[in-house]
Amino acid sequence: MLPISTIDDLDEALSRPTPGVLGTLIQLDGDFMVLGAGGKMGPTLARMVRRGLDEIGQTQRRVIAVSRFSSAEAAASLQQHGVETIACDLMDRTAVNALPEVPNLIFMAGQKFGTSDAPELTWVMNTVVPAIVAERFAKSRIVVFSTGCVYPLMPVNGPGSREGDSLTPPGEYANSCVGRERVFEHFAKLHRTRVLMFRLCYAIDLRYGVLMDVAQKVASGQPVDVSMGYANVIWQGDASARAIQCLAHTSSPPMALNVTGLERVSIRELAQHFGDKLGRAAVITGIESSTAWIWDAARSYGLFGPPTVSLDEMIEATAHWLKLGGQTIGKPTHFEVQDGQF
Repeated sequence: MLPISTIDDLDEALSRPTPGVLGTLIQLDGDFMVLGAGGKMGPTLARMVRRGLDEIGQTQRRVIAVSRFSSAEAAASLQQHGVETIACDLMDRTAVNALPEVPNLIFMAGQKFGTSDAPELTWVMNTVVPAIVAERFAKSRIVVFSTGCVYPLMPVNGPGSREGDSLTPPGEYANSCVGRERVFEHFAKLHRTRVLMFRLCYAIDLRYGVLMDVAQKVASGQPVDVSMGYANVIWQGDASARAIQCLAHTSSPPMALNVTGLERVSIRELAQHFGDKLGRAAVITGIESSTAWIWDAARSYGLFGPPTVSLDEMIEATAHWLKLGGQTIGKPTHFEVQDGQF
């Protein structure tokens, strides 16, 4: 991965289609829609689809990004890259029903932070909105963005959560995400809709993510809590590529797929790595718990092979970005939370 020094460099890298994406776009027919496209990951994922279609010479196929688009700048940026935008409140059934029909849908809408203060809104966003969308797009193939937090914390000396494991997580947020999956599962069975549950943790964009959370604490001399001692991460561009490819693996009943890196990252060692790269001694607090949110992503590796960006490359790029004073979005992942309260 080349050094990334500007926002344009970063967005270009994150939206670069892989050979697997190009092969999938050739295989699938019709237009694409990304619901909840205004979040952290949606814009570059939509751009990846657009770039991929252009590369294979299918410029006539539409890529539509749907969000509230409270920021006109975000919508304009997508439009400049050939992505159509539609402003829509997904809680408004009439507005959702007015959206164009598409055969390929990626659902990214949801709520996490603020759950402790307004759990009812989290449940509405994570279960009622999916019901509205699942009914409206019953004829589409749908990749549903979920989270690895639908599983309970697992022993750190074990293999990590696998797709067939029970979904008994801690906290309202994670349980509402189980609810989201169950709602889509219900409508998939009812209408024979082809669906895939995309259980992602944790995507790395240099503006946010577990690596940046740890690096910023090391750089500022804040203690790094290692109680949640381990995590798995994946470059956001690779996660987007896998999501697009998953459209070709949707089924009814739905299948689930863990999407992350195979390497189990030690938070303590990660802090020490950043200390070396940033010239600051890492301050460690806490003792590693015997459990953590960790996942076995072997099934996704079997389908798609290894990611294009390695853990070492992500660490190097994060340190470089931080040294340059690169933009961050100020939204910590709170990966260290163990009780599921966000």
